[in-house]
Amino acid sequence: MNDTVGFSVKLFMPKGQPNGVRIIGKSHWTGRGTVFPRALLKEVQEREDISGSGAYVLWGSSENEALPSAYIGQSDDVLSRLNVHASGDDKDFWTHGIIFTSDNQSLNRAHVKHIEARLIELGKEARRCKLENLNSSEHPPLSEADLADAESFLSDILLCLPIVGVDFFMQPETRPSNANDLLLEVKGIKARGYEGVSGFIVRRESQAVSDENVAERIPVSHENLRRYLIESKVLKLEDEDYVMTVDYPFNSPSQAASVLLGASYNGLDVWKNPNGQSLKQIRSSTASQ
Repeated sequence: MNDTVGFSVKLFMPKGQPNGVRIIGKSHWTGRGTVFPRALLKEVQEREDISGSGAYVLWGSSENEALPSAYIGQSDDVLSRLNVHASGDDKDFWTHGIIFTSDNQSLNRAHVKHIEARLIELGKEARRCKLENLNSSEHPPLSEADLADAESFLSDILLCLPIVGVDFFMQPETRPSNANDLLLEVKGIKARGYEGVSGFIVRRESQAVSDENVAERIPVSHENLRRYLIESKVLKLEDEDYVMTVDYPFNSPSQAASVLLGASYNGLDVWKNPNGQSLKQIRSSTASQ
């Protein structure tokens, strides 16, 4: 039985620009998200419907980095705070932002500080972005009712973020059975994975080659992602090889294979089912049916 509850989202473009300022709202939610490219921050600041307390996420991607960089913040005067980030050199990485405020001004400083702290925690747990926050935010003291309100608001934020392409707070979906997993057995390592909604998921306890077996010509973005996964303890050295400590989503089967094998590989060729069929053959067979 599927216990997922459906919901509707309204995405409004004030100037009719799909890549410009967008307002996202959700059914039965008093909040709103204002998504914008950094170049249009002035347009956002001129909007009269954004004021008071709010939480925000700033993010940007680099050509050589496999993961986006992100910063999470909050303020009693969220627009003034964003102006500081736009004019300073310390937050030069971001190209897009999203501000979360309440239509009925029900968010107070304690609420947004709690939301900020929780988003930082979720970002660290998911390990799908490079958090630019130098310190963890402290949880403010909240009454039971205020805590429930803040968590409810946060849950709606987390439902809306992936719709505008911000999926780095999400944990990968779990597939209980590994009977239909794809296998990677190259260069003496063994790994298991599957295609999921959040990407190509590599299973916990899958192996990756040691640093000594990394090729000199591995793509820079894959090398950087591999280094990040080692630093963040997603890959942990055991004996001579690394081992995945959690289920982790990669952008593609090829990215997963290249990071695990320390060289450039076509994931469609090296990921195979237990019968020896490659992912390319499986996709071709499925498409012809």
